[in-house]
Amino acid sequence: MAGFVSNLLILLLLFQNICLGFRSPISVFKRYKDTSTSLSSECLGSNQPVISFGLSDFALDIRMPAVTPKQSDTYLCMSVPLPVDDEAYVVDFKPHASMDTVHHMLLFGCNEPSSTESYWDCDEGTCKDKSNILYAWARNAPPTRLPKGVGFRVGGETGSRYFVLQVHYGDVSAFRDKHKDCSGVTLHLTHQKQPLIAGMYLMMSVNTVIPPGKKVVDADIACHYKRSPMHLFAYRVHTHRLGKVVSGYRVRNGQWTLIGRQSPQLPQAFYPVKYPVDISYDDILAARCVFSGEGRTTETHIGGTANDEMCNFYIMYYMEAKHAVSYMTCTQNTNPEMFRNIPQEANIPIPVKSDVLKMMHGHHEETKDSDTSSLLQQDRKEEEKILHQETKDSDASYLLQQAKKEEAEILDQGDFYSLLSKLLGEREDVVHVHRHNPTEKTESDLVAEIANVVQKKDLAREIANHDERDNTILVRDRTQKFHRLESTLRPPENRYFSLQQSKHGEGGWEKEHKGDFHIEEAVEWPGLDLKLGQVSGLALDPENNLVVFHRGDHVWDENSFDSKFVYQQRGLGPIEQDTIIVLNPSNAKLLHSTGRSLFYLPHGLSVDKNGNYWVTDVALHQVFKLGANDKEPLLILGVPLQPGSDKNHFCQPTDVAVDPVTGSIYVSDGYCNSRIIQFSPNGVYVMQWGEETSLGRSSPGQFCVPHSLALIPDLSQLCVADRENGRIQCFRLETGEFTREIKHKAFGRELFAVSYVPGGLLFAVNGMPYPGEVESVQGFVMNFSTGEIIDTFIPLRKSFEMPHDIVASEDRTVFVGDVHAKAVWKFSSVETDGERKLDSSSGRILGRLRGKGSGGINLGNFFASHKGYSRKGFDRLSTEGSDQEKEEDDGTDSEEECPASPLPPAPSSS
Repeated sequence: MAGFVSNLLILLLLFQNICLGFRSPISVFKRYKDTSTSLSSECLGSNQPVISFGLSDFALDIRMPAVTPKQSDTYLCMSVPLPVDDEAYVVDFKPHASMDTVHHMLLFGCNEPSSTESYWDCDEGTCKDKSNILYAWARNAPPTRLPKGVGFRVGGETGSRYFVLQVHYGDVSAFRDKHKDCSGVTLHLTHQKQPLIAGMYLMMSVNTVIPPGKKVVDADIACHYKRSPMHLFAYRVHTHRLGKVVSGYRVRNGQWTLIGRQSPQLPQAFYPVKYPVDISYDDILAARCVFSGEGRTTETHIGGTANDEMCNFYIMYYMEAKHAVSYMTCTQNTNPEMFRNIPQEANIPIPVKSDVLKMMHGHHEETKDSDTSSLLQQDRKEEEKILHQETKDSDASYLLQQAKKEEAEILDQGDFYSLLSKLLGEREDVVHVHRHNPTEKTESDLVAEIANVVQKKDLAREIANHDERDNTILVRDRTQKFHRLESTLRPPENRYFSLQQSKHGEGGWEKEHKGDFHIEEAVEWPGLDLKLGQVSGLALDPENNLVVFHRGDHVWDENSFDSKFVYQQRGLGPIEQDTIIVLNPSNAKLLHSTGRSLFYLPHGLSVDKNGNYWVTDVALHQVFKLGANDKEPLLILGVPLQPGSDKNHFCQPTDVAVDPVTGSIYVSDGYCNSRIIQFSPNGVYVMQWGEETSLGRSSPGQFCVPHSLALIPDLSQLCVADRENGRIQCFRLETGEFTREIKHKAFGRELFAVSYVPGGLLFAVNGMPYPGEVESVQGFVMNFSTGEIIDTFIPLRKSFEMPHDIVASEDRTVFVGDVHAKAVWKFSSVETDGERKLDSSSGRILGRLRGKGSGGINLGNFFASHKGYSRKGFDRLSTEGSDQEKEEDDGTDSEEECPASPLPPAPSSS
């Protein structure tokens, strides 16, 4: 009755949507259904490969089209097009296979399958273009469900348009009756935009050799992580028969944090990471596989032939959508000495009962149903004893009860798969109709439950010396079903992340630029290694070379000025180093330098259309114009070392901008004056506007440290970073009339600098948060037309301390200078296609691993070039395609606070 009601409700919703004129997914699916092949009547499944759930969700059934493999170790591939054109997200995977017939399955995403046939021998490859592993299954592993808000991105302009299923039929003796096989996987997809994008990180040993008879052999893999932060939520281990335990870790500052540890002889599911682990730039990801060569008479190598082995540690992770990378690999050991400090647990095998081993290795028929039932009942009794022992304390008992209650509530929320099974016309617990009675529980469920009990008992022994509260939490976590990856996992808050999706405006930028992008650090740019003083100003010259204004060996500290803003350190003399340096923006090579013995405390910098440098000095209270090759200034505004507020004096001027059309000069003045002054091209005073911020308020045209200027020449506007008011104000160039304010909570109290790129983009950097505030120091990309934030960015190397100036080019390359860090970062624009180049640590190897037309890792081409390795059996393999097991086998620069501001503490300055 419940199933009938569910179906009726869905049909009513679909009918209502059509009547209301919505674009029903069913109409989109029609094209797909017309070109798809119905499953054979011999296979238990549905002739509806696509099932719609309202307007946003749908299921896609991917099954082998009734095949009968004729020989062992047959690899068959088939493809299914994504049935929609727009972007979608895969959030669940439900396998339909039994290890009686299938050794493993891999699901790839790509844009062009290797064949157009209904299915083909995988020797032809999987994909013609680059492919990504989305899912892996082996050993009767249960379903994999992603955490809430996480999905694998497919479709749209950049996502995969096809799914390719690879099935490895190991032992084909199960096909003696010549039945047809429709093994595969059902995907739950949604059109609802997921804030976090899932990906796969594969760690794989490629050179391990296991000597015959040797009891313990370690295979170690480790790589430095050189990307945006990612968060790990699930892991999967894989070896062949000789593997005893596989463990994965994050290593940070010498500290090892466990990601996951499991016996590869248990169901090779994606297990939940017990405590979600974050990976940051320059962390190390490390894994160890422990093997035993006992029973072997010859060396065992990594590979896919009869007696070969594998050492794979898969990690499922999520990243903020704008940084998402869908697939990464690690195939080497960057620091063997590091493994001397690996936790001892990595070398302790996880026992697996012989009964389970028999079942896992295909000897199911040797175990009677009654024996299996008895074993299950016995293990359940032992489990109850353990749970009883671990929950004697009332607090611990309460925790366990809460966990059970939470589990029940989650299960009662309505299982997607239950609904799906009814719509597909099959029971959720049925796998192969030719092997099992549809009314009986499958052996795969029994195996999963038995293995779960075994795992819990082993863990209980391992943690016996811990306090009971920790024990209970651990046991509680492990008593959950294998497939429950999302129950308590939620995206952790991170001060460096904004998990909200930026709203896009409707300005000129939106019309001009197609597709999304984000800004990320160009980690290969060596600018961070420059030996600079406090970096105060940045600009790009007419050739797009980077111009840097820095303070050499001078610093701005609490002794630099008296209460009347008079510079107190004249005895130091001017800076003896070149304070203006010109760098190649690609490789940071020094091209030119000038500015020696001219300045005391550099601040702002701009470059006009003729390549002249315009700079400000807050100690001299002056503005200078210098030719690129001139040692003496071409123009000087202000009186040296004399602060003032009339037409001829400045008081700590901060920045200067020159109109490329009229040549008019605009100066922001500054720390002790709150005004913008306009001069003619030859330095004659024209006008000024602005006043101090009123107590407790900040009206248009009022400033509290106008700190940075950005000209918008195509709109005849000048935008000002009103630093201590934490906002951007824009004015008309001809009149100084206020036009708009851009202010966001994310700016915090301070906004240091702003830069404009023709076409409608504003770039800005803010300041460090005040004590007790949470806004991060970061960079911003904004739509000038709407003022809305499009993107935010932070560095991966080092950290922003006081980012002081920012400049961006038309190709959205961004440079940020930091006074405290004495550094210049480079950031680049990357299209959010979910695809990035692989880590440099593995890119060279992967270049050799890629095979013809496979789009994946072809181990045959790689190992064929290594002495002692046979090519046999590798050409068909992609990444884990070699899962074969034959029987043969981190001084404050205190500038004066705006006088009107009562807010403590005094703002840091530069």
